[in-house]
Amino acid sequence: MLFEFDSDQRLWQKTIHEVLVKECPPALIRGIADEGADPAPLWRVYADLGWTELTEPSEAVELAIVLEELGWATDPTPYLATMTWFAPLAPGGAEGGQTGSAVLDGVSARRDRDGWVLSGVSRYVLDGDRADRLAVVTDAGVFIVPAADVRATRVDVFDPTLHIAEVSLPGVRVGDDARTGADPRAARDLALTGLALTIVGACRRVLELTLDHVRTREQFGAPIGSFQAVKHKAVDMHVALERARALAYFAALTIAADDPRRRLAASMAKAAAGECQSVVFRNGLQLFGAMGFTWENDLQFALKRAVAGELLLGGAAEHRALIAEEYRAAHV
Repeated sequence: MLFEFDSDQRLWQKTIHEVLVKECPPALIRGIADEGADPAPLWRVYADLGWTELTEPSEAVELAIVLEELGWATDPTPYLATMTWFAPLAPGGAEGGQTGSAVLDGVSARRDRDGWVLSGVSRYVLDGDRADRLAVVTDAGVFIVPAADVRATRVDVFDPTLHIAEVSLPGVRVGDDARTGADPRAARDLALTGLALTIVGACRRVLELTLDHVRTREQFGAPIGSFQAVKHKAVDMHVALERARALAYFAALTIAADDPRRRLAASMAKAAAGECQSVVFRNGLQLFGAMGFTWENDLQFALKRAVAGELLLGGAAEHRALIAEEYRAAHV
């Protein structure tokens, strides 16, 4: 496996970043958070640029580059849910600009003479309230259900631009043609990797803002960034970020190569990203001082997105436990 971007990937990263600087500035995020502005035009930009077509496993690294940059920008659209929760469970379903998400637990499927009846409630469904379609995971398989057939209620969370919903299926009837045959275990790898990359991007943004601050903020006639204690905290942030970023892209590489280590790599990436956000959150706020705690500071967007990503699909402690369990099983 190659661990450096090639020239095409570097150009792709630069292009994505430039688009987001222009189309998804902090002013847009603040408008969505404070005034309820509509992010749909931004979603259409992504679709028009072909970002929603990265659905093949071989394109996992290119998708990873997009996801990291979207984490950096605090993306307010359903891109993460559509591309990493829904698309792996509904091959071809993310094309055409439609949005989607996945109901990963809490729903059962019962066979009847006309097909299947899906019943249950799932909490913490990413973008479940604004998806066009949902991939519903049950013991009997994965079923694609139109959003109009379910009841979805958005739940307030501390990240005001992130949509989390409680989704209820009150005996939804579907036919055999709604079952996709997708493997939820493989789809889990991409979902975890996507969250890890989102956290990495958000943490990168926190580090950039923090470094800009300590270079310009002065005490005793000198920039605070020149103080040894400040340098140590900034270095700790950088090291945690580079470790998490390397593991997140390693996970993307294992998906692209269909490497048998992909399940373990995804958990490693999610654990490292969670640990990274803890260090970056703590040090970033401390180095900003009181200014960092104010909602008017754009630092708040990235901090909240990083923490929200850590809480979805299991935190660092849970994934470290999974890694240890797999390691013990392999060495018995």
